[in-house]
Amino acid sequence: MAHDMHTPSRPPLSASLMLRAYAAGVFPMSEGADDPEVFWVDPEWRGVMPLDGFHMSRSLARRIRGTTFRVTIDHDFAGVVAGCADREPTWINAEIASVYNELYAQGFAHSVEVWDGSDLVGGIYGVTLGTAFFGESMFSRRRDASKIAMAYLVVRLRAGGFTLFDTQFVTEHLISLGGVEISRSAYRVALANALTAKADFLALPDPTPVQELLHLRTQTS
Repeated sequence: MAHDMHTPSRPPLSASLMLRAYAAGVFPMSEGADDPEVFWVDPEWRGVMPLDGFHMSRSLARRIRGTTFRVTIDHDFAGVVAGCADREPTWINAEIASVYNELYAQGFAHSVEVWDGSDLVGGIYGVTLGTAFFGESMFSRRRDASKIAMAYLVVRLRAGGFTLFDTQFVTEHLISLGGVEISRSAYRVALANALTAKADFLALPDPTPVQELLHLRTQTS
């Protein structure tokens, strides 16, 4: 169960408030796209993706080798946020989406995009602080598009010196890729450590060579 902190009268969201919240271990949600209210969430059990424990199956490796998808970094951040919000239910309302775009403009948020020709068919976005990446949401409009985006993201985080990949919660999809739950206290320790150093999300070239991903399979499988 999530431990939610509701405030009857809250200040408007801003990039600086969002960063302070992430540094304190909490993140925002709304009840839906049309719900103007925002509440802060501090889960008792936190989803994380161990960067040395990502599971790339043989089928996913084959898919990456043979895919005609194109994967980019930070080419359409707003499009990825919109893609993540374009479903029911969603926790991303207009205010939350606006602040994530503000964080992107300031260099604190990043996206991985998956393209089929000129169509954006999948992606992930999140916020960076220190050596932590706070994964916010992902979407997929083609089979395996979000898995491919996740693989590219994990490779990038490993290469950039990140130590914590926060997924907030776990789903069957994330568990199949290696995601696990840790206690709130264990998460706070990992977060505190991550905030003491710096990482570089852009350490790898864009586009990322496919060989980097296949190397990941040999290291973590």
